[in-house]
Amino acid sequence: MMNKILPVAIIGGGPVGIAAAAHLVKRNEAFILFESGKEIGTNFLDYGHVRLFSPWEYNIDEAAKELLLKHHISLPPKDELPLGEEIVFKYLKPLSQLPEMKPYIHMNSRVLHVGKKGFDKVKTKGRDQAPFILRVKVDNKEEKIYEAKAVIDATGTWQNPNPLNAEGLITDNEKRVSDQIYYGIPDVLNRDKDRYKNKTVAVVGSGHSAINTMLDLTQLKEQTENTEIIWILRKQDITEVFRGEGNDQLPARGQLGTRLRNVLNNGEIKAYPSMFIESISLASGGKLNILGHRQQEQKMINNIDEIIANTGARPDFQFLKEIRHTFDSALECVPDLADLIDPNIHSCGTVRPHGEKELRQPEKNFYIIGSKSYGRAPTFLLATGYEQARSVVAYITGDKESAERVELKLPETGVCKLTPKPSAAKTSCCCD
Repeated sequence: MMNKILPVAIIGGGPVGIAAAAHLVKRNEAFILFESGKEIGTNFLDYGHVRLFSPWEYNIDEAAKELLLKHHISLPPKDELPLGEEIVFKYLKPLSQLPEMKPYIHMNSRVLHVGKKGFDKVKTKGRDQAPFILRVKVDNKEEKIYEAKAVIDATGTWQNPNPLNAEGLITDNEKRVSDQIYYGIPDVLNRDKDRYKNKTVAVVGSGHSAINTMLDLTQLKEQTENTEIIWILRKQDITEVFRGEGNDQLPARGQLGTRLRNVLNNGEIKAYPSMFIESISLASGGKLNILGHRQQEQKMINNIDEIIANTGARPDFQFLKEIRHTFDSALECVPDLADLIDPNIHSCGTVRPHGEKELRQPEKNFYIIGSKSYGRAPTFLLATGYEQARSVVAYITGDKESAERVELKLPETGVCKLTPKPSAAKTSCCCD
């Protein structure tokens, strides 16, 4: 039978996982949190040099704010735009060091397996009463077993970047030249400057990460003589990448599109829209050749020194093989979110607030929240994850009324183009 004093297990020590912990503290519910990295917010430090387009107002969870203020820790100005590293050092670290949090957070702790005690995936009778079992490798050495009454997976997708290949698989050729490919947002103007200056650099992707990368490369190009920028994207219409610009309710997000439009108009970037990559090969002199098809014709781009892959990311379900969970077959997101976030249906970067009901899985008291709940969908705001955490924690602790409430209003992108599905399935634009 389920032991009532078991904690809620949280997997992932990013902002959304920490928010879930803060809400559990607020409700006097025991928790245990596992972070695979050596410090809290490890993934945010990967792009610590990048300034977020959402101000602090949208980046601090309400329950976390209450905890910080209780301990007289000052908060950053709500209208200020933080760097990625500031999310860690000005918010996550001070929060994780509080006495209500620190003893229950385990660093260097990778969850290898989540299951039900005494049950494989097939067995049903009595399953809901059995505790969860988590097998965790600590410090890459010892494997420990923990029990929990509920599990919240907030591991995100950052550590699982999509490959360059248009078919979605990492090819042997891509693996062979991996030392010349950067998956993520490099620090072009500082840490990684020598890697990219006076080189021909190809940026692959069309999201906000790609825009940030190209804008930094443009600054580097102005400082150096021979830096060249190639942009490869699958979209046919480049103007779609600019999004809402001046109509965006987050001005900094809108300005990204405006700035990119300007550098394209100035001829500082050579763009290849409608380009689908088939393979990457090593040529003479250590250069790379990119083979693909463009507008139904084969296209080769030669003499590339470096590739920056801003192709998005995908969730990892390996450690959940014995948990009964479901995901949308296309996006790999939580099924009930699919029509809200599917880029094939609408172009909004924001989605109507949602909570426990939409996130509920077949396995009782198991939830996937945060960017992982969006699967391969491209855009996710922290504020959305905080609302998910609040609602899920409320439900787990028995407050169904609070779980059903919506306590979030998201800023709109200023653009929403609805493309109906071919089927009769009902969809609704996120901007309604």
